Amino acid sequence: MNTIKTTEINTHAGQQVCIQGWVHTTRKMGGIAFLILRDGYGTAQAIFEGDGSSLPAPESIVRLTGRIQPNEQAPGGYELVEPTVELLNAVIEPLPAALGKKELNVGLPTLLDHAVVLNRHPSRRAIFKLSAAAMAGFRQTLNARSFTEVQTPKLVGSATEGGANVFSLDYFGRPAWLAQSPQFYKQIMVGVFERVYEVGPVFRAETHNTSRHINEYVSLDVEFGFIENHWTVMALVRDLLDGIFAEITSRCEHEIELLNVTVPNVPAEIPAIHFREALELITAETGESIIGETDLSPQNERWLGEWALREHSSDFLFVVGYPMSKRPFYTHPDPENPTWSNSFDLLFRGTELITGGQRRHKYADYLSALETAGLPTEPFAEYLEAFKYGMPPHGGFAIGLERLIKQLCQLPNVKQATLFPRDMQRLTP
Repeated sequence: MNTIKTTEINTHAGQQVCIQGWVHTTRKMGGIAFLILRDGYGTAQAIFEGDGSSLPAPESIVRLTGRIQPNEQAPGGYELVEPTVELLNAVIEPLPAALGKKELNVGLPTLLDHAVVLNRHPSRRAIFKLSAAAMAGFRQTLNARSFTEVQTPKLVGSATEGGANVFSLDYFGRPAWLAQSPQFYKQIMVGVFERVYEVGPVFRAETHNTSRHINEYVSLDVEFGFIENHWTVMALVRDLLDGIFAEITSRCEHEIELLNVTVPNVPAEIPAIHFREALELITAETGESIIGETDLSPQNERWLGEWALREHSSDFLFVVGYPMSKRPFYTHPDPENPTWSNSFDLLFRGTELITGGQRRHKYADYLSALETAGLPTEPFAEYLEAFKYGMPPHGGFAIGLERLIKQLCQLPNVKQATLFPRDMQRLTP
């Protein structure tokens, strides 16, 4: 007896097979009943004579045995006939929401409170399949360019960028923090491998409650050496996005259709605008004077996203040259005007997706930058050691995975792109 996946049903016409999974839904029509079985790959239909009153309840675990025959109306164009049902684990309590319906019609609190069950819904599964494909595309694109994957500590003895947005904890009687970024370590590892990346969690103790922020998220980090400047880094960003979306398109045809996702075209050259010019443009077009601001508001990002789509037919826009006063101390200043930085943000459909740029690489420059920032050198001693002994010009960036998926799927809230979100109120499930 062949035990097959639901997605393999079309290759076993006329054969007696076994399929295992969850009872997705049941329905009756006249003198017959239908059972839709869901496994980890898709769904398949089985047809029974009678009113179906004896069929297991939704989400019960079953093993179906029967013969495959064509039916254009069934999922995949085939169905299981003359089936027998072996009940492996029965569900006897009502579900928090109906998983057998096309739409999961629940509010966000219910969705998050019962994520351990509701993430089984096909629309929820599809979102996380896109996430998996994005990570695979990220890794494949960088591996092809001789990058080495690393895993850096998440318990650290000093805050990466300073400030109060770090989670503190007791580490055997002395203070420690959850890493808000692998920034220091990935720079250090440029001195080991030259080209590195990491896929891992980061933690931000920011007291925000917005649709685009969470306190723990997956960061896709990149750092590499022997660059010319931040434009070298931006060129890699472009190629990496192209690789990520190509992998999503290749792997997730069903999920893209199910979620009605429009996968963006990454232009051969992503348009770019200097931060100063962006402020001038927004001021001139909207009448809102923002000259002198050191960052872009979400509203201004949305406006620039609309402008990039209108003027350049691009879902993406680089904003380059942010003020040094807004960037961390390790950011390399613009050699021609040190007021501005060799850094960038990438907007995707009007929301900041990526922050990156060129880093300082000379030890003396770090000492000067720390002094200017009013930061002591002692907490950064191990980090600074790497720059004493030869570090090439380098740079990098980070992509927030959940925000990427939020923007790709046009979800109202980033929590909908997160398996089990952590925010100011939520530590479970």
